[in-house]
Amino acid sequence: MITEERWAIILELLDRKHTVTVAELEAAVGASASTIRRDLAQLSVLGKLRKVHGGAAALEGNYSVRELTMEEKTELNMREKELIGKYAVSLVRPEDFVYIDAGTTTGMLVEYLDEKKAVYVTNSVMHARKLAHKGCRVFMTGGELKASTEALVGSMAVENLRRYHFTKAFLGTNAVSLSAGFTTPDPSEAMVKKAAIEQARQKYVLCDYSKFDQVSPVTFAAFSSASVITDRLRNREYARQGSVIEAEENA
Repeated sequence: MITEERWAIILELLDRKHTVTVAELEAAVGASASTIRRDLAQLSVLGKLRKVHGGAAALEGNYSVRELTMEEKTELNMREKELIGKYAVSLVRPEDFVYIDAGTTTGMLVEYLDEKKAVYVTNSVMHARKLAHKGCRVFMTGGELKASTEALVGSMAVENLRRYHFTKAFLGTNAVSLSAGFTTPDPSEAMVKKAAIEQARQKYVLCDYSKFDQVSPVTFAAFSSASVITDRLRNREYARQGSVIEAEENA
């Protein structure tokens, strides 16, 4: 088999699986391990893949600058968000002091919450209203209201968050990658998310499968800084490099 044919098979397999081992490629291509490693090195230099220990991973970096409105987000991946929200609810205990970030995935956590002895803080007007209607004790961060996401952001929100010490924080993210971490398009929202995650003992980022291998302009936390609750994981490299909970498997 000529080099170009091997490369085509390698890249096609990566496109389907996101990560592959040298042993898998040996079987698929019918070449020796040394040949596969040489191919991976050359493809890495050409910017076609990312070498990892024992194999290769698909390139990250589907870059997204535009932020969807709440209405647009609400229509996306509803089943997946429900699975994530229901699992996240199971982690809330009566003695908890909980931060809940603005967003549609964290909104599913709010929908299913029934723990009224815990105390909640949120930067979402919508979340606060729903929690109050449920009879929960809830505080808001204060700050400037961002219309597109209905989130309170800015220096006031950050300053107030730094006074709190949460047992658990549940955050949303626009994108997640191993290299860029958890990212969002808006620096003001990134500041709030960063402050919340720093003030929590246990930190969870809630995101469905579509957010992985994506990058938005501003990083608010490294991938290793929080556990991820998702519906399902296609790229197993994330599980190898961090804490990932798949709600679909625990449903």
